[in-house]
Amino acid sequence: MSASFWQNKRVIVTGGAGFLGRFVTAELQKRGAQHVFVPRSQEYDLRDRSAILRLLSDARPHLIIHMAAKVGGIGANREHPGEFFYDNLMMGVQLMHEAWKAGVEKFVTIGTVCAYPKYTPVPFKEDDLWNGYPEETNAPYGLAKKMLLVQGDAYREEYGFRSIFLLPVNLYGPEDNFNPASSHVIPALVRKFVLAKQNSQPSVEIWGDGSPTREFLYVSDAAEAIVTAAEKYDDPAPLNVGSAYEISIRNLAELIQKLTGYQGQLVWDTSNDNGQPRRKLDVSRIEQKIGWCSSTTFEDGLRQTIDWYLAHQTEIEHA
Repeated sequence: MSASFWQNKRVIVTGGAGFLGRFVTAELQKRGAQHVFVPRSQEYDLRDRSAILRLLSDARPHLIIHMAAKVGGIGANREHPGEFFYDNLMMGVQLMHEAWKAGVEKFVTIGTVCAYPKYTPVPFKEDDLWNGYPEETNAPYGLAKKMLLVQGDAYREEYGFRSIFLLPVNLYGPEDNFNPASSHVIPALVRKFVLAKQNSQPSVEIWGDGSPTREFLYVSDAAEAIVTAAEKYDDPAPLNVGSAYEISIRNLAELIQKLTGYQGQLVWDTSNDNGQPRRKLDVSRIEQKIGWCSSTTFEDGLRQTIDWYLAHQTEIEHA
């Protein structure tokens, strides 16, 4: 089905040059998509309606996968809540509106686990999405993304517009962002432990107390889920995209320490925020609806991530 479905489809992948986007475009091409258009932000500023109109005119898409986002860790979200809200909202809302007006056949929004309420019962079920306010440090980002679910539902109801909404959990893998100012927890810890080992540092400091838990999904598994859903899913109900594997930050740090071979001490900086106490998704809906589940074990994924960083460390550190 995949090759015939994608062969003549013109597809826009916003954020297609980013971490997840590169894997999504590769997955599309693997399935036979020959017309994948990746808009670059310097050419098409998606906060600007005129740039969106130009993009739609240039690419004439049948389908849009919207994953362009302004993202970052706890520190970046805390320093720039206004930017995170405005940029993410304006990119998505205008793009979906103009896509509907242009007659785009299907719109796939990539949301975020940050959209869930802070105290959602674990595992997070899609039906709990509206039962409270998100964790404060990333609420502006999470809510901006969640408005695209509201918009998609409204446009489906009023105009028959085919829009779906996916909620990936925290991603990791090769080609991740290892910049210490903006990276998420896995690349940040990989970099810390590798450098600490290379520089014979006696200890590594880590934010928080290590008690929060997180679920992580290997990036190529996420790409497979997104492309499968774009092809097969057509329902207003959101879909969680996760691995169903939960680990505490403390255990994560100890595992990365082991895999990098660092022998020093871990020091927990409890003056910094822990973020949301637990995150784990219920992935039963996506398994039932499109038959997808993740296939990469966490330790294998971490090994591949560490190996990729070591192979590219010089260019990353001098970028």
